[in-house]
Amino acid sequence: MRLPSFADHPALLVLCSCPDEPVALDIARILVKEGLAACVSRLAPVTSIYQWEGRICEQGELLLLIKTTPARYEALEMRLKALHPYEIPEIIAIPVVAGSSQYLAWMARATDADTAGSTPLSVHPT
Repeated sequence: MRLPSFADHPALLVLCSCPDEPVALDIARILVKEGLAACVSRLAPVTSIYQWEGRICEQGELLLLIKTTPARYEALEMRLKALHPYEIPEIIAIPVVAGSSQYLAWMARATDADTAGSTPLSVHPT
């Protein structure tokens, strides 16, 4: 079975858990400022239960929903790994199969490697 490539989709939703508010906000701001993400939403605290080094761990975290394009995914993943304090950060990309054409076009402009960060972009009318 051939899995579709990211390029077959107009956008990606990347999940990344963070240990606290300062880390989550720093990562979100940097990703948007550098044009690696069009938007990052921080969800309310969640409790993550996982196994690490032979122990069951339970930890409060904040979840980031990072909206990006397939073309920017590789750079976004590398940047997340560089910014994140965890040894192995959660970085899970979910392909977006459909969405508002206006929103997807805005995402593409906001993450265009040639123009990202050079012009203010907003989905909110001014």
